[in-house]
This record gives sequence, C-alpha cells and structure tokens, in this order.
Amino acid sequence: MGVGAPDREEYGPRTRPLPFERGTDGPRVIMVGIDGTRTSERAGSYAAGLARRQSAALVVVFVSSPSGLTALVPGMDAGAVQRTHDELADELRRECRRGAEQWGIPVTLLVRRGDAYGELCAAADEFQADMLVVGASEQAGHRLVGSVATRLVRAGRWPVVVVP
Repeated sequence: MGVGAPDREEYGPRTRPLPFERGTDGPRVIMVGIDGTRTSERAGSYAAGLARRQSAALVVVFVSSPSGLTALVPGMDAGAVQRTHDELADELRRECRRGAEQWGIPVTLLVRRGDAYGELCAAADEFQADMLVVGASEQAGHRLVGSVATRLVRAGRWPVVVVP
C-alpha cells in the first residue's frame, strides 16, 4: 500500500445498521484473514460465498507480518518486501471490488501490518465479527508452536472456521 493510502476501504452496497446481538439467525459480519497463501485464498472464497448466502457483510483483513530477518539476511531488499506487500494489497482491492459488485454484498478491506493474530483479534472486536474464517497453516513449524488459526480457536471469543 502506498504512502498515505487508507488502511480501510469499503465496496458494494451499504449495510443497514442493526443492534449487535450474537447468536441470532445467522452471522451478520463474517471476517476473513488473507495473507496471499493458497489456503487463505480458499478461506476468502469460502467466506465470500457464506456472506452472500447469509446476506452478511464481509470484512477482509490482509495482514503483512514484517520479518526481522529482512534486515539480517544479506541481499534481502526491504524495498522488495514492501513492493510485494503493495502488490498483494492492490490485487486484493481489485478482488474485493469485483466480488462486492458481482455478489451484491458489502465488503470492507483492511490492510494492516504487524502480528497476524493480534491484528485479526483487534479487527474482529472492532467490527463485532460473528465469525472468523482463516486458512490452515502450511508451515511445518506451526505444528509445534501453534498457528494463527489454532490461537484464534483457543481464544474462544468467536466461532472460527479453518479452511484446509
């Protein structure tokens, strides 16, 4: 995302404000975490389809986690890492806009940098999400230390769907 670009964008029809009530007929706000991996793309598709079927708002959260290794690895260009982040964010903007128009659902895109777990929790609280959808981790190390999906499930604050 370029300098001065907003971290929140909204597409599609406006939702009508309703009083917050967890456990009603179905989810009104479905949040999905996207990070550019195959499983997160599948999670995005699942969440969009569910939001369409439930007439719910979709909140797409793209969290880029800067690595401390960038500065330590010779030849690693921090500018290249930023360009990759910007390219992924731009692609998500196009997909969110297209999906909102095609499916007629309200879509909010949040672009954040930081710890994925912390940013997803903060966004879920901010938007009073009824459900979180994330992709399963493809990293072997997460079996030992736990993935973002595992941490969200353990938090027990929202229903969490983990898409393989």
